[in-house]
Amino acid sequence: MHAPSRPSRTQSFTVVLLIELWERFGYYGMSALLLLFMVQRLGFRDSTANLLWGAFAALTYASPAIGGWIGDQVIGSRRCMVIGAAILALGYLFMSLPSGGAVLLYVAMGTIAIGNGMFKPNAANMVRRIYEGDDARLDGAFTIYYMAVNVGSTVSILLCPWLKDQYGWHVAFAISFLGLVIGLANFTILRARVAHVGSRPDFAPMHVPRLMLVLGGIVLAIIAVDVILQHPVLARDCVWLAALVVLGAWVVTFRRSTRFERPGLLAMYLLTLQVMLFFIFYQQMSTSLTLFALRNVDLAFGVGGFTLFHWSPAQFSALDPIWIMVASPPLAWLYNRLGASGRDLPIAGKYVVGFALVAAGFLIWWLSCRWSATPLVSPWIMVWGYLLLSLAELLISGLGLAVVARYVPARMSAFMMGAYFLSVGVAMYIGSWVANYAALPDVGGQPDPAQTLPLYGSLFFRLFLLGCGGTVASLVLLPIIRRLDAAHQRGEAGA
Repeated sequence: MHAPSRPSRTQSFTVVLLIELWERFGYYGMSALLLLFMVQRLGFRDSTANLLWGAFAALTYASPAIGGWIGDQVIGSRRCMVIGAAILALGYLFMSLPSGGAVLLYVAMGTIAIGNGMFKPNAANMVRRIYEGDDARLDGAFTIYYMAVNVGSTVSILLCPWLKDQYGWHVAFAISFLGLVIGLANFTILRARVAHVGSRPDFAPMHVPRLMLVLGGIVLAIIAVDVILQHPVLARDCVWLAALVVLGAWVVTFRRSTRFERPGLLAMYLLTLQVMLFFIFYQQMSTSLTLFALRNVDLAFGVGGFTLFHWSPAQFSALDPIWIMVASPPLAWLYNRLGASGRDLPIAGKYVVGFALVAAGFLIWWLSCRWSATPLVSPWIMVWGYLLLSLAELLISGLGLAVVARYVPARMSAFMMGAYFLSVGVAMYIGSWVANYAALPDVGGQPDPAQTLPLYGSLFFRLFLLGCGGTVASLVLLPIIRRLDAAHQRGEAGA
């Protein structure tokens, strides 16, 4: 008898890709509705909902640093990925319970934040290990992986708001739960294809006391996040503590580096600060732009006086992944053409272009508020504004992890990846705080679109100015980062 052949890399990758696709389907379907659920269903004030969403986003981005360490060192990446998906499914199940109020919402958000921390870094680590030693195929695999994320998110962002309009909030949240159940079932059926993939602890017999310790820690972490989310002042203080942790990590890493490594680290710090600035704008998609779509955007798409179709306010956030999928191939082609001709734009240069696009996007939204003849602006304004913001995302956020990988010494890479995600979480909380410049006062009743339009116009104008400031700052930093990059390359050559 012949021993069974080992699955191909493509077969193993497909298993991880499918569970990632369903996980993103669940997460983005939930997140498309979350802010509107707080405002419309639970009656939260804009300011409360914005900051709660920001604290949730910050914790969701911070938790992968711990989840990645547990996967690498304690119980294994493969096991962590499955546990994380199961926890996420439980969080979406909590959201789908029709009797749930604010208390159950906090529990659900805490469960989702911790589940994401267990799932996200370990799924990515599985992909890295499948293609370990083959950098060319690894790049291609992560490109497909990123596209799967956007496919899953686009479908769920369009589907879940429609389900909410037809059948109610909790049916829509139940679809996110169902997506994770399908993903877990698919992984269980095909698990043999990834039995040879994982981190070191995956290949040792399961140490039950250690597993129980991890599960107990997860329960305590969910309770802690639940408490933090219920107390806005505590949540704010935790975010500022996280900012101090990031700063401390940078200082410690710099002090422990050699003089040849320090130019690269300084370049990474400057570029990461720019990424943090971008995420302040990015967070508007989930906060101010969603509420703008609810109150001041005509939901009927038309051409020449004929209505083509209608969208729900929550569906406008699908424009981001749609534009990401549309723009990624031509942008990759442009990068290749520029590289082949020796005119490749450095990362710092791409950041300059990215912030200029951000400024242009918010200029469009501001002008729409200023010039609209009615309190409801055309939905096409959202389409073109999101195009510019999505292009900026590809140029700035899409290269953030590449900056860490390029400039941080390998022995510090995992530690600094965690610090990077923590910094993004801090920026998203700040973005929610910025969104509160357009928060409605607690006046009760349905807000008048004629009164809300100037509020959003004022916020978009401030964000336009901030985008201009980011563009100027990136231009000023461009020659500095070029010098640091050159010194970094000389240091690597000398080493």
